[in-house]
Amino acid sequence: MTEETIPAPLSPAEEEQVQRMRFRKALARKKRKEREAAGEIKELNITAMMDMMTILLVFLLKSFASSSAAITASEDVRPPVSSTRASPKDTVAVTVTPKNIMVGDKEVVRLENGQVPAAQLQGRLVLGLDAQLKKEVEKLKYIADRNPAAPFSKELSVIGDKKVPYDLLLTVLYTAGQNELENYRFVVLQKEGGE
Repeated sequence: MTEETIPAPLSPAEEEQVQRMRFRKALARKKRKEREAAGEIKELNITAMMDMMTILLVFLLKSFASSSAAITASEDVRPPVSSTRASPKDTVAVTVTPKNIMVGDKEVVRLENGQVPAAQLQGRLVLGLDAQLKKEVEKLKYIADRNPAAPFSKELSVIGDKKVPYDLLLTVLYTAGQNELENYRFVVLQKEGGE
């Protein structure tokens, strides 16, 4: 014969306490079911949001980087105005002003009275410009060898002041041609208001 223990009867105060706990549990269960039915988000999945923000960041950086060419603003350079609608590409940039010749932001030759000094010339080749363009071309070829998406395009952007003599431009283009930069683009300011 097994003995079963029968719980002692609860006092009215204890009975009321048990009823309140059952009511609270039932109320909490009902609220939880209502939230689930309403589709309320209980916790936020931050991983998906971070993925989305990373994709947006990459897209914005890519579109910003490919939208225009970097031109150093200066009082010395006033490019001619044109009605062209072609957008500039990211290429080797040579800036020619009445005072100097620059590759990117680096001055490579200081001009004397708007002419290349005789010490910097070897025939039509500008020595300081030639040395810097060799470095730039070498860097672009290195990138092209390792990244098929960025081939070496042999392009050069010439940013020239509208008062630079034609002979000086020819000398710069000759030097660029000796460094495999065969395709030239002259950077101009777009005319306001269309045609």
